[in-house]
Amino acid sequence: MTSELTDLTAVEVVGLLRREEVSPLDLLDAVERRVAQVDPLVNALPTLCFDRARDHARHIMSTPAGERGILAGLPLPIKDLAEVAGVRTTHGSPIYRDNVPQRSDIVVKTIEDQGGVVFAKSNVPEFGAGGNTFNEVFGATLNPWDLSRSASGSSGGSAAALATGMAWVAHGNDMGGSLRNPASFCGVVGIRPSPGRVARNPGVLVDSLLGAEGPMARNIADAALLLDAMAGENPSDPLSLPRLPTSFIDAALCPRKPRRVAFSTGLGITPVDPAVVAVCRAAADRLTRAGVEVVDAHPDLREAHDVFQTLRAYQYAASHGHKLRDFPELLKPEMVWNVEKGQRLTAAEIIDAQEKRAAIIARTVAFFEDYDLLLTPATIVAPFPVEQRYVEECAGHRFETYIDWLAIAYAITLTTAPCLSMPCGFTPQGLPVGLQVVARPRNEQGLLSAAAFIEGELDVALRKPISPQLGQTAIA
Repeated sequence: MTSELTDLTAVEVVGLLRREEVSPLDLLDAVERRVAQVDPLVNALPTLCFDRARDHARHIMSTPAGERGILAGLPLPIKDLAEVAGVRTTHGSPIYRDNVPQRSDIVVKTIEDQGGVVFAKSNVPEFGAGGNTFNEVFGATLNPWDLSRSASGSSGGSAAALATGMAWVAHGNDMGGSLRNPASFCGVVGIRPSPGRVARNPGVLVDSLLGAEGPMARNIADAALLLDAMAGENPSDPLSLPRLPTSFIDAALCPRKPRRVAFSTGLGITPVDPAVVAVCRAAADRLTRAGVEVVDAHPDLREAHDVFQTLRAYQYAASHGHKLRDFPELLKPEMVWNVEKGQRLTAAEIIDAQEKRAAIIARTVAFFEDYDLLLTPATIVAPFPVEQRYVEECAGHRFETYIDWLAIAYAITLTTAPCLSMPCGFTPQGLPVGLQVVARPRNEQGLLSAAAFIEGELDVALRKPISPQLGQTAIA
C-alpha cells in the first residue's frame, strides 16, 4: 500500500483524501517509509518534522471533510529558504545552522491554511545562490537520474524529492530559474508564476519583482493544484494579487492547443548545448505535427545580462550585506562576490537597469500579441557533475560569472511573464531535458492549459517516481 500511495499523482491522492478513503496520517506513514528508503541516496530532505506533521494532520482530520482546504491534508516539503515555525531552517548556511524560527513565512501559512501538511525541509544552496544544490550544512543533493550529477538549484531538494516519490508536490521559489532549473534537471515540473500571484515575505526591497514563490510536481495538473493552494493576496505583501475567479487546476485539466507559438534555442543571448537543442527542437517539431504553428522567434532581450546582474546584485546587497559584514568567513565565494558587486553599484547604474527592464517588459507584452507561447530550453545544458560548482563553459563559450549560464531563465524573470519547465525528452545518456514554456504576463491559466496540451503530445511526464540511479543502471 505504501508504494501504491507514493506512486499516485497529487490529484488522485487529494481525491482519496476528500472521499476519506485515506487519511493524512496514512500518507505520512507512506512518505516516511519512502524517505527512509530513498533519501540516504540523494540527500534531498535533510530536515524532517514528522511529529509536527502528524499533529497538524490530526487537527485537519478533526474538521469536516469539506472544510480541509484545497490540499485536504496532503503532505509536502518546504524549501529550506522559507521559515517554518518550530522547524530548523538553515537557508543552507552555517550562519543559520541552528536556527529554529518561531513564526512561519507567509507562503507556508498559506499552504497550511489550505490543508498542506509540512513534513520536511528540502535542501538548497547557500541562500539560494547558484544553480547547484550544495551547502556546508547538509552537503550536496544528487540527481536521481544519475547520482554523479547535480540536481541543479536552488530548489534542487524539492525536485529530487518529487522525482523519487518522496513528495507528491513541493514548494520552491525562483529568481534566476530556481524552480525551472532543477525541474529540468530532475524531469519534473516547476512553475514560476507572475510576480504577486503568490503572496510572500517581501523582504528588504518590498517592491522587487525578481523573486517568486511557486509549485513543483511530477505533472502539470499536480503543479496547478499546488498553485491554487499557494495563490492569493496578503496585506503584508503589497504586491500580492487576489485569487482569480477560476482555478488553475481547471485550466490544467482542460488542455488547449495553442494556435501559434514562438520557439527559440537561446533567446539571442546565450549558447545552448547541441544535445539540449536537439531534444527541444524535436519537441517543437512534435507540436508542428500536431497542427501548432511554430515560428523561430523571441522578444528582444539584448540587455538581459546587464539588467539582471545589476538588479540581482542590488537585491543581494540589500538582503545579505549585513551577513557579509558580520560573518564574512561563513559565506561562500559566490555570495561574497555578488554582495560586493551590489555594494559597489551607483544610483545611476540601478536607474539604468530599471529603465531597461521596463523596456524589456514592454517589448515582451507586445511580442505576445502575435504568439500564444514562447518555447525555449529550460536550461542550456543537461545535468552536470555534482562536484562542479557551476557551468563555466557551454558550446565553446566561457562564462564570466557563476550565474551567466542561467540567462535563458533569468531573462524570462525580467519580463514578469509566468513560465514553467516541463519534461520534454532525454539526452542520449538518459538525462532529462526540460522545455521552458512562457505565456504573456498574468496569464497563468493560458500557460497551464497549453502546457497540459504539450504534456499530452510529448508523453514524457513521469507517471511514477523513479529509483535513484548511477548513470543508466538502477541501484535502488
